[in-house]
Amino acid sequence: MVALPSSPHLPTANSVGAVMRQVLYALIPGIVVATIFFGWGVLSNLLIAIVAALLIEAAMLKLRGRPIKPFLNDYTAVVTAVLLAIAIPPASAWWLICLGIFFALVFGKHLYGGLGYNPFNPAMIGYVVLLIAFPAEMTRWLPALGSEQAGPDMGQTLMLMAGSTVDGVSGATPLDHLKTALGQALTIGEARAHPLYGVFSGKGWEWLNLAFLAGGIYLIWKRIIRWHIPAGMLGMLAIMSLLFWLGDGSRHASPLFHLTVGGAMLGAFFIATDPVSAATTPRGQLIYGAGIGLLVWIIRSYGGYPDAIAFAVLLMNMTVPFLDRYTQPRVYGYGREPK
Repeated sequence: MVALPSSPHLPTANSVGAVMRQVLYALIPGIVVATIFFGWGVLSNLLIAIVAALLIEAAMLKLRGRPIKPFLNDYTAVVTAVLLAIAIPPASAWWLICLGIFFALVFGKHLYGGLGYNPFNPAMIGYVVLLIAFPAEMTRWLPALGSEQAGPDMGQTLMLMAGSTVDGVSGATPLDHLKTALGQALTIGEARAHPLYGVFSGKGWEWLNLAFLAGGIYLIWKRIIRWHIPAGMLGMLAIMSLLFWLGDGSRHASPLFHLTVGGAMLGAFFIATDPVSAATTPRGQLIYGAGIGLLVWIIRSYGGYPDAIAFAVLLMNMTVPFLDRYTQPRVYGYGREPK
């Protein structure tokens, strides 16, 4: 007997597929800006990731005896692929992308029972596996247009996709460079004299985060996500960075730097707001977002990894059952149920 997909069975404006399509639309500005500043490798990442995701998703559904077409049409695998493809260095080797998608969908989603049952964000599962297993490959970011050099041409992009190393193409991200500079006893001002940096953070990264911010505002406007998680995360990240920046601006970056560098806006609006693995109550979402923002600042400032979105999200995913239980709103006319 073929298992039927779960309800609802009628297409609605709020169906999973409709929601995921809106998320993909909101990602378009960020993808366009990333392509402008980091080259064609961004699009090659996306193409490989989406194809791999559809094939792996179909294979897992077949193995689990689930109908393939309805679940492929919900776009959840495509959204996971796009988020992972954007998060890893442009023009990454094809096998690295496929491996990340494999862990994201198999170990982050289907082994827990599929859509709606995964306690962790699948895209971040794939990202963390790649970051821990292949740290060298995951730090080979391309210098943004207008910094040290333009992105690679099409020939260099194809060589990078095939797994070859192209001299003079790979470079450090602003977070990588800043952490290294601080480790060498340089001040923030001395580090930011490097051509890698722009007005607020890194050249290209500022515009990329603004593009994802625009996409996030679109999602809130369309009521695809609520404001609580992004506000909690970005608010806490800004507060922590402001306090320490005011205390010692030579060793701690400003709030504008932290908010416009790395995956800050992508994490706040597209990753932390995953409807399955995030908190569900309004108060719980504020706490959940604030916890992510706090962990991002701590790991960026004192941890071993320059950016911290993936680790912060996965750590806070573990608190979701607790948050959902103890932040339930009181039912009108009744007192709070003793826990």
